[in-house]
Amino acid sequence: MKFGQQLNRSLIRQYSYYYISYDDLKNELEENLENANGAWTHELETDFLESLEVELDKVYTFCKVKHGEVVRRVEEARAQVQHTVRALNSNNPPTELDFDLLEEELSDIIADVHDIAKFSTLNYTGFQKIIKKHDKKTKFILKPIFQIRLDSKPFFKENYDDLVQRISQLYDIVRTRGNPIKGDSAAGGKQQNFVRQTTKYWVHPDYITELKLIILKHLPVLVFNTNKEFEREDSAITSIYYDNEDLDLYYGRLRKDEGAEAHRLRWYGGMSSDTIFVERKTHREDWTGEKSVKARFALKERYINEFMHGKYTVQQAFAKMRKEGKKSIKEIENLEALAVEIQYTMLKKKLRPVVRSFYNRTAFQLPGDARVRISLDTELTMVREDNFDGVNRTKDNWRRMDIGVDWPFKQLDDRDVCRFPYAVLEVKLQTQLGQEPPEWIRELCGSHLVEPVPKFSKFIHGVATLLNDKVDSIPFWLPQMSVDIKKPPIKNNINITRREREDEDDDEDYDEDDEDDAALVAAMTATGNNLDVEERAGNYGSIPNDSSTSETNTANNGQSANAVYYSRKINTAGNVVTKKVYQAMAVFDHYLNGDKISKIPKGTVFDTQVKAPPGKTICVPVRVEPKVYFATERTFLSWLSIALILSGVATTLVTYGSPTSMIASIGFFITALVTIGHAVATYASRVVNIRQKKAIDYADRVGPPMICAFLMLSIAFSFFCNLA
Repeated sequence: MKFGQQLNRSLIRQYSYYYISYDDLKNELEENLENANGAWTHELETDFLESLEVELDKVYTFCKVKHGEVVRRVEEARAQVQHTVRALNSNNPPTELDFDLLEEELSDIIADVHDIAKFSTLNYTGFQKIIKKHDKKTKFILKPIFQIRLDSKPFFKENYDDLVQRISQLYDIVRTRGNPIKGDSAAGGKQQNFVRQTTKYWVHPDYITELKLIILKHLPVLVFNTNKEFEREDSAITSIYYDNEDLDLYYGRLRKDEGAEAHRLRWYGGMSSDTIFVERKTHREDWTGEKSVKARFALKERYINEFMHGKYTVQQAFAKMRKEGKKSIKEIENLEALAVEIQYTMLKKKLRPVVRSFYNRTAFQLPGDARVRISLDTELTMVREDNFDGVNRTKDNWRRMDIGVDWPFKQLDDRDVCRFPYAVLEVKLQTQLGQEPPEWIRELCGSHLVEPVPKFSKFIHGVATLLNDKVDSIPFWLPQMSVDIKKPPIKNNINITRREREDEDDDEDYDEDDEDDAALVAAMTATGNNLDVEERAGNYGSIPNDSSTSETNTANNGQSANAVYYSRKINTAGNVVTKKVYQAMAVFDHYLNGDKISKIPKGTVFDTQVKAPPGKTICVPVRVEPKVYFATERTFLSWLSIALILSGVATTLVTYGSPTSMIASIGFFITALVTIGHAVATYASRVVNIRQKKAIDYADRVGPPMICAFLMLSIAFSFFCNLA
């Protein structure tokens, strides 16, 4: 679809006169080129630039006016909410209808913020498209020049975090009818037999504001300091990850080894923050019965360097805490034990700063209630902190000081920074066993707004990207970073609505001139959030650089990929004969493959290939439970029992048989030896491959036929010897 058609379909009716006149600019460009016989002149360039300026002024002014209008409406709504809440204890308390009207008003404000964000995004895309078309057709390079003009009127850079937070507070008060949840005790903290589930998603920048507005209608923005006005740097979170030159911690976390650790120093807010949290994250496999844990303690910034070098002892670090007595002796002893372990690991493994992660976080959670927590990290950026290439970036400090929270860190060299193109959404659910998560969360996670990326790690991505020349294995999502995750909107119950109408469909497609956006077509063929090949698998290890994942796994409701394919063909069959043919093929396929993972015909939505860059392997975490080893041992013992039976037969023939039978017993004896040898070799090979988490075929296709052949030959030899 051409962008002009997309713009006409996606525009908001009330704002229709204030959008960029894309078609007029496009027609002006083409007509001037035609009249000038393709010879674009400086006069034509000046006229076209003036037309662009007029459109930019129109869009910028409208955005500025609408933003000011929404701010005023929020302030009016705040006054109305405060008045209504104060009247709760009066002689004339507000009715349910009063709260319903306030909720509708706030819903309209939320829809307006959504419309402004959508308006800004669409117009910015329009300017980018027309400039790209201009540069392509006229050969005059306008993009870098006009980008300066765009930056001077940054309607597309408007930050809505402050508005989101204020609207969230008001909406929470109205939703709870003037009794928002307060308190420090977690509502779900004491319940037994709960399941905590954490999932991670990527969010396209165009959907960030819409996602925030949807979530705040269900969960309030979590504010840690309600006595302080919101400032931009309050949402900033910075972490310095440590590792050694061999990147032992990186590989451990990449493979998800049992007990793999990550060490980092974290602070909240700007560089002036004096409290630094020393943290250790430890991965635990599910079969251990333990949960992965994050433990931390706080240090003053001035003591960090000495602590990392062992000059500032643990006793000194906690002397003041012991003296004040604000924590129990047991709590202090646990923190001291943690500090001793972290300091010992830092010194023993020679850990040093490797990579920094920076992002602005918006957290959604009921105060004191840990059952549902959603965090959205934007402006995610990874920065090098190491000195592996001989560049002393930190100046022997525990962190580099040439940057702070001044995103996007334009002062850094491109090789030292990785600006992540998406936001990261993390959903943490704590539910009772057998209890389903809230319906709105399931709809949100299955919508076009998010892309699931299990086990995504900022530390792993930063190291794999910035230190690519030092790593051999990379995470499964890295080769797919060039694929645009933006999907067309789908209708569901989570759309933002207003009183009189539902938001218009904002289907977005790609321009016919965008050869670079061809990857978007593939994304649009899928509906919902079908997991990638690596995500659906979840049960294999390293993928070498010459391998592909064309053999896929179970796709829907426990069915094999083939079953899904044939089911779709049966449902879309054009006539009865074709339908019967596909039904017969489905039955035959099920007989051969059952619900096993099987190869599917090419051309289906599940057929894809993921290849690692040259010299790299793709590593996907594999969970190996003890029962896998026990099953291997049971198989080995079963083969040994068969060998003992065969050796017993051979011994019986030797002891009690005739001279001819003694000769026949040799066949059974050789068969027993071959069985033992094959069983030992197979067991040893399987244990090594399982320990290394290799993705290979563990089926024994040689052993059973070989043993049966030896056994048949032995029986036949014994039979013929007796006949002789």
